Formats: sequence, structure tokens, C-alpha cells
Amino acid sequence: MNDWPDRRTGDRSERYGRGSASPQPESARAMPHIQRRPAQPRRPQTPPQRPQVPPQSQGYDDRYQDGGYGNSPDPGYDSGYNTGQVYGSGSGGSDGRGGGGRRGGGDGGYVQGRPAPDWRRRIKLGALTLVVVVLAVSISTYFWADSKLKREVDLSKVIDRPKSGDGTNYLIVGSDSREGMSDEEKKRLRTGSAEGKRTDSMMILHDGSSGPTLISLPRDSNVEIPTFKGSESGKTFQGTGRQVKLNAAYAEDGPELLVRTVEFNTGLHIDHYVEIGFGGFAKIVDAIGGVELDIPKAFKDKKSGADFQAGKQTLNGEQSLAFVRTRYAFAGSDLDRTKNQQKFLAALASQTATPSTIINPFKLYPTMGAGLDTLIVDKDMSLWSLANMFFAMKGVTGGDGTSLNMPISGSTGSNLVWDKAKVKQLVQQLNNDEKVTVTGN
Repeated sequence: MNDWPDRRTGDRSERYGRGSASPQPESARAMPHIQRRPAQPRRPQTPPQRPQVPPQSQGYDDRYQDGGYGNSPDPGYDSGYNTGQVYGSGSGGSDGRGGGGRRGGGDGGYVQGRPAPDWRRRIKLGALTLVVVVLAVSISTYFWADSKLKREVDLSKVIDRPKSGDGTNYLIVGSDSREGMSDEEKKRLRTGSAEGKRTDSMMILHDGSSGPTLISLPRDSNVEIPTFKGSESGKTFQGTGRQVKLNAAYAEDGPELLVRTVEFNTGLHIDHYVEIGFGGFAKIVDAIGGVELDIPKAFKDKKSGADFQAGKQTLNGEQSLAFVRTRYAFAGSDLDRTKNQQKFLAALASQTATPSTIINPFKLYPTMGAGLDTLIVDKDMSLWSLANMFFAMKGVTGGDGTSLNMPISGSTGSNLVWDKAKVKQLVQQLNNDEKVTVTGN
């Protein structure tokens, strides 16, 4: 019976490493040895799972199970445990997912299988989307506003027109039209209930390279009605030298005859016509939240309903209409009223054509809707030209503009007579787009 340990063979009397009586060297003798089991084939690798590894302080190593003695591990045995595998994140921590953890160390790395977002591409797509939305809103707003313009005045019906000069000339008319106003609004705004339309204010706005110029035309100005073609009948009416107040031309045959009369008596070509009624005027002021104005002297007027104290104040629609219509409270009557109208319209344009109104849809759309609903323009007027007019009006009070009344030389009873020499010089400066040096009353 072999009483050697398991797997040992040979004579029990032989002792490895203790020498013998034989003259042969130890190495020539057959050495006892351990029979090792054949190396097991490697098992196919499966997705690594987190092994339950005991702390290293226990000195545990599964390579020494089943058949290992001493300090020599069995090289043929493979437990399937890869001691070179690193688990967890690069910072030494573990995210609980074994080998599929987060690469990097909190420095903008990525989760395996999910690439980092392409922020440059996202920003480009966001910017493109914003541009498309802004463009779509702008285009839709343009067509909406353009559809509201009442292009009712045909300047092609005006005959014998003077030659156009440099710059653009707008004839701006404030009418006393009550169209679209309820009985309550007429009473509140003190407009009365008269039928038809009359001009309550008339101004020429010149927009050129030398700055804008605003010229008030008193409605009591003495003018001659020239030969004209009827706006409705198309019939030609020969001029007889009739002398009338300027507002009578509008009452007789509307905007076309008014333009014809202004051009004939000044020699200045009118490029565009703009008219707004009482109701639209008050609604625009209310839509922008009122107009701030500095009134130098207190005044009252029962007919217009004006009752103002001196100093800075914000006027609503009703108060604004009373302010621009008042004339009986002033010594200069219509001349003083036209100065107030210039002052107010410049303030209105200055406070309307601002970023706070233009980029705020809650103010822009009500303002445009209120004005465009009652605005009457010529057939060639575009929204672009209309916007230029408002910005030129704003420039009148911006330091680059000039405002004046048409120069007056005297009167014939209740009619104001223009100073022909000064009017001629003024028109020449406007046609040549020069800085206006003429002064008015």
C-alpha cells in the first residue's frame, strides 16, 4: 500500500533533497513529483458582473482552491476571475454598474453607449428656429397691417401738379369725422354729431437728408381754389379765382381737391396723403398708455372740454383730443392751436416709435389696430412709407428737426394771408432738401 500523500509515487525511503549513498548526482535520479490534473479549458467570457470580493485584508485568493499547496499557485487552474479588471469610475469610486460605469472623472465624460450632446448643433438649430418664427410673425403682421390700410385717396386725379423735389412730402390731415363712433363716444369726446367731414388740422411733413420739417397750415388760411377735376364725377371745374379758407377745399371735394389747392398755392409737390379721424386719434393715445406732455400755462375751453393745469402730465385719449382741438382759449386762436398740434403729434410719434411699443405685442397690435382702422391714405402709400413718416415726425423733437407755422403776412377779416415771399423761399429750401431757415408765426 502506498502511504505517500495523494498523487505521490515512488519509494517511501527516498527523500528529496537529503542526499543518498549512490555515487550518481541527485539530478539523475527520478524525482518524486506531483501529478497535476490537466488544465481546464477557458470558459467563454460573459459580460462581467460584479464579483463578491472579500476585503484584501483577509488574504483570500481563489486561485489557491482545489489543489494548491504552499506558496505556489496552480498555473493550470483558471477561476474566471480577472484580477486586472477595474470597476467603477476613473475617480476610484463605483457607480454600482460594474464595467459599464462612467468614463472620465466628472470632467464632461460620457455614459458608455450614450454620447455627449452636441451643443453647437443644438444652438444652431435653436437660432434657426427663432429666426423662422420671427420672420413668420413679421410677415404675417405686415400683411395684417397692410390689409387694414384704407387706400381711398387717388392722387392720380390731381391735375397740373408741380415738379417733385428732393425728399418726401406728406400732407397730414386731422378730420372731424365721427365715422364709427357711438353716441356715447361722441358725447364723451365732445365731437358733436355733425354729418360729413371737415378738416380740423393740416400739416406738411418734409422728410429729407437735412432733417425733418413740420409746417402747420392754419385751416383759416386764405387760398385760391384752382381749376380741378372732380374726384367722383371726373368733370373739370375751371378756376375762377375764388378766395376761400383752406378747409373749404376739403369740404367741397375731399382730399384730392385739398391736395390740388395746397400744391397750387405753395408750388410744393405732395407725395403722400394721410388722414385720421377723431375716434382713431383718441384710441391710439389710449393704446400706448397716454402721452406725456409739458403744458407751460393752464387753460380751459368749454367747447373742446379742455381743462389743464400747467406742468408735466400724461394725457389720455379724451384729454389729448381736447388739447389739439382747443383754439378759443388762446389769443392767437388758430395759430396757437396749430402750435399745440405740432407739439402733441411730435410727442405722440416720439412715444409710439419706441422699442417698448414695437417689440411688445400687447402694445404694438392695439396701437396699430386703433390707428389703422381709421387711417385713410393714398393708393401709393406703403407701410414702409407710413413708418418713415412716423419716425420723421419723431425726429422733429429729436433735435434734428424744425417746426413752424406757414409764414403769415396779415389777414382779410377772418382769413389769414400767407407771406408769399417767405413761402416761396421755404418751398425752394424744401425742394432742394436744404436746412430750413425760414421762420413762421
